[in-house]
Amino acid sequence: MMDDLKALYQEVIIDHSRNPRNFGQLESANCHAEGVNPLCGDELTLQCLVDDDEVIKDVRFVGQGCAISLASASIMTEMLKNLSKAEAEALFEKFRSRVTGLTHTEPADIGKLEVLSGVREFPTRVKCATLPWHTALAAINGSDEKVTTE
Repeated sequence: MMDDLKALYQEVIIDHSRNPRNFGQLESANCHAEGVNPLCGDELTLQCLVDDDEVIKDVRFVGQGCAISLASASIMTEMLKNLSKAEAEALFEKFRSRVTGLTHTEPADIGKLEVLSGVREFPTRVKCATLPWHTALAAINGSDEKVTTE
């Protein structure tokens, strides 16, 4: 059973990395940020459209990286649409706790992001999975700093 679940998760990650959702420029963007993971070579630019009520109406990304990074960005962009900034930040905290293994409470529901939870067994890959999130939060919070995992 556990091996079947791992195989399914791997298939989902591969699918999202080969066919990333929300990949490309967002012409109507009103916020953006760049992120880089020098160790792995992941680079991405995230663009989003946030309305006056601080709701993320659209989000897209461009860049290159490993399968984990691309899959994380793809799944993240699907999940961020129509979330408020606060909801996006809360989801990231749940996701980060899950992939770092730092939580000692009942695992939070992170939806489709669960497929990336196995990266906690590979600490160097945690940076790959969280880079898109750090970049998204920088974008929605108006940070001009380039996001880096180092």
